[in-house]
This record gives sequence, C-alpha cells and structure tokens, in this order.
Amino acid sequence: MSGSKKVLIINAHQVFEGISSGRLNQSMVDLLASEFGQQGYEVKHTYIEKGYDVTEEVDKHVWADVIVLQTPVYWFGSPWIYKKYVDEVFTAGMFQQKLLADDGRTREDPSKQYGTGGKMQGKKYMLSLTWNAPQAAFGDARQYLFEGKTVDDVFVSNTANYKFCGATVLPSFSCYNVVKEASVEADMARLREHLVKFVF
Repeated sequence: MSGSKKVLIINAHQVFEGISSGRLNQSMVDLLASEFGQQGYEVKHTYIEKGYDVTEEVDKHVWADVIVLQTPVYWFGSPWIYKKYVDEVFTAGMFQQKLLADDGRTREDPSKQYGTGGKMQGKKYMLSLTWNAPQAAFGDARQYLFEGKTVDDVFVSNTANYKFCGATVLPSFSCYNVVKEASVEADMARLREHLVKFVF
C-alpha cells in the first residue's frame, strides 16, 4: 500500500449524556472512511475521546495526504477536547520539527510572512461539521448572529492551525439544523458530492 494515498479521519465528538450521543458524527466518520476506501485511500482513525498518543498523532499527520476533522459544533467551535488535542499534537510537531520549522519570519529577510514556516505542503485539510444552526444563518448580512460570515469564516481559528503548518485548507462541509430538522440521508448524499468536488 506504499503507493496509495492516505487519509487521517479525526473524530472530535465529545459525549454529553441526554444531549449528544455521537451517532451522527460516527455515521459521518463511517461514510468518510467508506468513500475514501472506495477511492483507494489507506485510512487511519483517531477518536479523541477514546484516547491517543501524542507522538503517534504527529506521525499520523506526517503520514497522511488528507486530514479530515469530523466534529460537532458546541458553542460555535469544536469540543474542548479537540483544542487540547491540537495544543498537544501541534506543539509536539513543532518541537520535533515534523509539522513546522518555525513561524516563517527571519531577521535576514523581512519579506517572509508570519505563518509560512510549515512543513505540511501538499497535504489537504477538511472540516466536516454538524450544526444546530440552520444553513440560512450563514453568508447573509441580514442574519443577526453571524452578520454575513460563512462557516469557513466562523471556523478560521481551527483551519489556521493547518494553514500555519503549510497544508491546503479545503472548503468545509456542514450538516445543518441537526437538532430541530435533521436530514441525514440528504446530508450524506451532499457529503459524497463534496468529496468528489473538492478532494478526489
């Protein structure tokens, strides 16, 4: 399998009993694994809540051609366990000089920009999200909360980690309104289309 493409699928779901059991996010993880597998990708998984080894996670990022984060949106971001994961894995990746060398700037060349010291060039990163928010809440300046911001605007603090390390950030995918009006089969069909359009 050394010549095959490789994908790391990270499940950032965190269980809250009586509110969020994780079935939808696991279903999307299963679909992602199936679709990538059908395209000939070798697939590795991380389920953050079940535990992980930091050095192994750094090595998975080095190994992967594509990294997909499947996560619910809790209070307009990923669960706190994902932030802990990022702090641990990316900091280790920096100290090990595997994910980035530095922040890109040098005293010798002031034209070099902040955020250009990554080593993940050629890798792709994609978010797959499950929201209670409806799709209409995004990209419309008349909407009260996000005031015209897109999902990708709202999640820039997440994707910036990968761009900082040199990866290409792909357009995100979202399942909307999953609490009040879930449409799982339609969402799965849209995810398949999204992968064909932006990843494969």
